[in-house]
Amino acid sequence: MTVILLAYATRNGSTREVVDAIAAMLRETGVEVRVRAARTVRAPIEEADLIVLGAPLYNGRWHRDAHRLLKRHRDTLRRLPVAVFGMGPRRDTPEAWAQARSQLNRALTRHSWLTPLTVAVFGGADSPKHRLHRDLRDWNAIEAWALGICRLSERTAAHGAT
Repeated sequence: MTVILLAYATRNGSTREVVDAIAAMLRETGVEVRVRAARTVRAPIEEADLIVLGAPLYNGRWHRDAHRLLKRHRDTLRRLPVAVFGMGPRRDTPEAWAQARSQLNRALTRHSWLTPLTVAVFGGADSPKHRLHRDLRDWNAIEAWALGICRLSERTAAHGAT
């Protein structure tokens, strides 16, 4: 059975909600899913066939717990397939989306050894306490990406790629 580790960082819980939705979708396909906060992920992560790491972008930076996980597990993650997503804009403009993608790309360049199988940016959500409470999470896009992750994990397992 394919095992996928979903690691996440969150500030107000919206990234965790996305991870929970991805986990539910993957489980429906028969995949074993383990969900962990990025700051709590410890060895051995080699037991996973695929690692998915998601974290929000705030003020132009990807959450520090995501960076720390990549740094802490660099040697192992060089050998395992990794997928990455960022929780980005809360304004639905082409400029905001492009800026979020650029911020995530810049964050990933800090880990030049990492070549993710796929990278996505999803819309972000304000804290429920925020006066506007904007929410740009597109659950259909998230579901499509999750199903793509499942296909990627099947392909890497079938080809013995790790």
